[in-house]
Amino acid sequence: MSKLSRWFPFLAWPRPDAQLLRGEAIAALTVAVVMIPQSVAYAGLAGMPLVAGLYATFLPMVASVLFSASTRLSVGPSALSSVLVGASLIGMAEPGSSSWVLLAVWLALLAGLLQLAVGLTRSAWVLNLVSSPVLAGFSQAAALLIIASQLPALIGLDGSLAQLLHGPKLDFQAMAYGIACLVVFIVAKRVAPRLPIMLIALVATGLLAWFSGYSRAGAVVGPLPQGLPAFYWPAWPGWDQFSSLIAPALVLTLVSSLEMAASAKIENQREGRRWDASQDLVGQGVGKLAAAFSGAFATSTSFSRSALTLYSGARTGWATVIATAFVLPVLLFLTPALSHVPKAVLAAVVVAAVASLFKPRTFRELWRIDRVEAVTAVTTFAVTILSAPRIYWGVLTGVVIGLAHFLYLRLHPRIIEVGLHPDGSLRDRHLWHLAPLAPQLYALRMDAELDFASATAMERAIVEHLAAHPEVRHVCLFAQPINRVDATGVEMFAQLRKLLAERGITLHISGIKLPVERVLEKAGTLKDGPLLKMYRTDTEALLAFGRLSA
Repeated sequence: MSKLSRWFPFLAWPRPDAQLLRGEAIAALTVAVVMIPQSVAYAGLAGMPLVAGLYATFLPMVASVLFSASTRLSVGPSALSSVLVGASLIGMAEPGSSSWVLLAVWLALLAGLLQLAVGLTRSAWVLNLVSSPVLAGFSQAAALLIIASQLPALIGLDGSLAQLLHGPKLDFQAMAYGIACLVVFIVAKRVAPRLPIMLIALVATGLLAWFSGYSRAGAVVGPLPQGLPAFYWPAWPGWDQFSSLIAPALVLTLVSSLEMAASAKIENQREGRRWDASQDLVGQGVGKLAAAFSGAFATSTSFSRSALTLYSGARTGWATVIATAFVLPVLLFLTPALSHVPKAVLAAVVVAAVASLFKPRTFRELWRIDRVEAVTAVTTFAVTILSAPRIYWGVLTGVVIGLAHFLYLRLHPRIIEVGLHPDGSLRDRHLWHLAPLAPQLYALRMDAELDFASATAMERAIVEHLAAHPEVRHVCLFAQPINRVDATGVEMFAQLRKLLAERGITLHISGIKLPVERVLEKAGTLKDGPLLKMYRTDTEALLAFGRLSA
């Protein structure tokens, strides 16, 4: 059973009893009343038929949890993933059309297969390609773009925001619905956060629009298909359109994986267990495939709904299964009721949900921590805004900047001349204004691996110091931070020994790690001789230099 549960985590779920199911049902209902209105609203954000939001919630949610190690992730439409879908397909088809649905399904398939492949090969390390500053910059920009995209519907404007400058046509009834609902959402979040205010607003405004007659002539959701999603087998879109989906699929995979990670880490930390990122990626991939074959769009993990699932008392994946049961009657019987809901109300749902993503103080906090990372976040933010609607270029730009910075740091390792600090530690001699460890001694430490990226920097540091200080007769390498050496490092080390030997300079090595020592010994570069001194610890080296008393 243990081997089977490795591939099918749901087999390890506890057998349900009445007490467990009662608690799970309460948690499931709490999440469902938030999830249903958000799913419908996010479908519009993705440019999909609104019923596709329910399709993306129904089967994907239960399919994902069955194959995830973290059982309380709320999988379905999310703000960031939905706006990525919508932005990626602009210009390729008409939003809401059959061609748009086809491309959205292919995007979900590609992203799902990528996540499935990463999870099955245990390659979750690829998530590290997107750093926290990149995700922060992208999410801030995406939040602003989402809000801007919803403002016309929110205020009843016919056309884009640019129409405000050229004789705008405003639907004041729609504006009243949108603004009133947005105010109610904001107030309810502060006053009664447990109240399912979004679902209540959908029901109340739908009834009001029906009774007042607004639903017959105003901007409302309109007729929605009733019933379960049919199996959707996508036709081939052609190589041109397929190739245009590859970059968005990569970004969608990274972003949705990080959305999942943010929620999964909290759940696993709370339970005190190790997070199985690869298995959760498998679950996310299966969820996207289920969405695709339901004729829906790519799903992701909603951080807010996952937190609600966790803190409403859900204990197992049964809560998600029961939440799916709450979506079922909506699909079977209640979609006609949604047809009367004003679109301005859905816009208010989206604005209220994504407003929390915009946190300008994040940039200020990053600036205090690391200015390079702050610049990375700001650049990602700017490129995301400027490249709209192709907002995935923001993430790709941030990833490239992050990798370039990483490569720069690897090629420019921290190499310092050390001195003995009054507290007994070895620190940067020049930064702390410390005396040399001994006369005619150059003592250095490199905080990096001794490999192709750092070998040249280390050799240059020693050669330049010897050129500036010809009186040096001893070089001491405090090697404790070096935990790996490659062929380039071995070659540089051999050349260094030859150089020092030619000048009659003794090389001292302190605290070398066994894996590094073994590689250097096999290469024959640690042969005993009068010009090589080895010390197991820094204390031994300091004793040899007369800086410590025995």
